[in-house]
Amino acid sequence: MVKSTVRFPEEVLDAAEELVERGLFTNRSEFQRFAVECVLEQVDEEYEPAMLDYDELYAEVFPDEGPGEDGSEEGSMDDEFIRTAARVRQLAMRGDVETATELLDGRYSPADPRALLLEDLLAEYRE
Repeated sequence: MVKSTVRFPEEVLDAAEELVERGLFTNRSEFQRFAVECVLEQVDEEYEPAMLDYDELYAEVFPDEGPGEDGSEEGSMDDEFIRTAARVRQLAMRGDVETATELLDGRYSPADPRALLLEDLLAEYRE
């Protein structure tokens, strides 16, 4: 397994830590691996998650949806997400990080893998 260092905003890590405390994940690293696998699976139909027990974790995190299904709004990659990501990036590039953050917070819960991805995008503009 390859080790990678990723910087997340404190709010994102707090949300991940909350899921760890609730017992959904054993630690933050497991949550981060799950989030990356989840996003990759949503973006690329041919991607097969390599994480051990991914399907079981997915069922716990998204109980109303099976892995890779688009049945629920939460956790799916859809046109709305693409539009939101483009708008968040546009606002951030224009120096309006606060409005971009408000848009992100208004659309997704902090534990949503899509929120993690967009928070990571915004992190570059906050510094």
